[in-house]
Amino acid sequence: MSSIIVAILAVVLVISIWYRQKHGKNGRKLPPGPRALPIIGNLHQIGTLPHRSLQKLSQKHGHIMSLWLGNVPAIVVSSPQAATLFLKTHGLKMADRPKIQAFEYLTYGTKGMAFSEYGPRWRNTRRICNLNLLSSSKIESFASLRKGEIGLLVQSLKKSAETSEVVDISSKINEVVADISTMMILGKKKDDRYDLKGLVEEVLHLIGAFNLADYVPLLGKLDLQGLTGRMKKANKLIDQVVEKIITEYEQNTNKQNSSDFIIALLSMMDKPTKPQDKNVHVYDRTSIKAILVELITAAYDTPAVSVDWTISELIRNPKVMKKLQDELQNVIGMGRMVEEKDLEKLDYLYMVVKESLRLHPVAPFPPRECTEDTTIEGYHIPRKSRIIVNVWAIGHDQNVWSENVEEFYPERFIEKNIDIRGNDFDLIPFGSGQRICPGMQLGLTTVRLVVAQLVHCFNMELPSGMKPDDIDMTEVFGRLCKSQSLTS
Repeated sequence: MSSIIVAILAVVLVISIWYRQKHGKNGRKLPPGPRALPIIGNLHQIGTLPHRSLQKLSQKHGHIMSLWLGNVPAIVVSSPQAATLFLKTHGLKMADRPKIQAFEYLTYGTKGMAFSEYGPRWRNTRRICNLNLLSSSKIESFASLRKGEIGLLVQSLKKSAETSEVVDISSKINEVVADISTMMILGKKKDDRYDLKGLVEEVLHLIGAFNLADYVPLLGKLDLQGLTGRMKKANKLIDQVVEKIITEYEQNTNKQNSSDFIIALLSMMDKPTKPQDKNVHVYDRTSIKAILVELITAAYDTPAVSVDWTISELIRNPKVMKKLQDELQNVIGMGRMVEEKDLEKLDYLYMVVKESLRLHPVAPFPPRECTEDTTIEGYHIPRKSRIIVNVWAIGHDQNVWSENVEEFYPERFIEKNIDIRGNDFDLIPFGSGQRICPGMQLGLTTVRLVVAQLVHCFNMELPSGMKPDDIDMTEVFGRLCKSQSLTS
């Protein structure tokens, strides 16, 4: 008798899972998608490079696809048309961030900006960051800083070039971007007392890691992967560093070499703010720490990764490199460094950067969450669904980019003049809508300037008889970057 009951329960379970996949909990039709397994859903179909796995599944099931990540319903968007619907037409409903364990531990319960809940507090935090760090005028005010740090990089590489020394360009790029970022945010270069670089790498690894606790909450308490322990340790170390930085600012009466940004944050601490929407917000010490951690992490890594990819692609494509060098020589000449005011005149450089971002978006699908039940193209999009706009898949869509989609070919943008600042959904490396990357302008300026200066000053070659095709372009999810030793 008991075996019959077990069999009946098993049949009921299978039917319920099938029905949930097709119609969701309330009977409305979900987008098509692969069949899910009990408990784990479709997690077994997500490989080490999820953006590629999801692209393959979408090619079979459609540009709007549903699946289950453990207990979490997810909607995968893989075309410009679908991205327009989710990020523009219904953008306000898709502007939230999901609750992810790494965000909770590493950003003080998501009290910063990047991973916080969408709403009045988020808008006010973004306004504060834009006003004091990321606005056009603030970015322009740091032009001499960027010029000086990149000049030091060039001088260092020239010394190595004179002796044909092998140089790890990736490491050098990371160092100069870290120095620029630290000066902008903290008002000084990286301090040897603080291993900011090591902490940033650990934070990025933990944020990018596949964590069972995010998808099967019952397993979270067991910490089978050891990630919770690492997050707690990282949080403790981060807090010690950021606390020291803030304390030093509070005790420092000499503001000459200090950060306007941190001063602005400290001036708000424990004081109510009242933005236009009449909601009152109080930023305590923890909120300020969370904002600093997010900005340092993003500023250290993202531009460096983009430059790394771009330089690697240029070395693998000598004709493109030569064409870019010719443009730099014609526009700039060989008697001076590239200035930021020159960037708008360097059309081919912009095409090169666009093509690099198309092939290698640093954030292939920043997570979003649907805030209310929605219907899109006749499909039910449930509240609390994880929204995955696969930026990488859109950039590799043959229907958009033709048959040579995998080729590094900047000339495609001659005929396809695309604005990559979130308005053309064929290419959205910085996202779009309410959650578009606030550091987009700063990132584009830094990437174009570093790439232009390196290409303008050096003929880069591979060491030890390596050929361009020997460069390892393997992606690592979480930090889509690689490190190659290049001779300058």
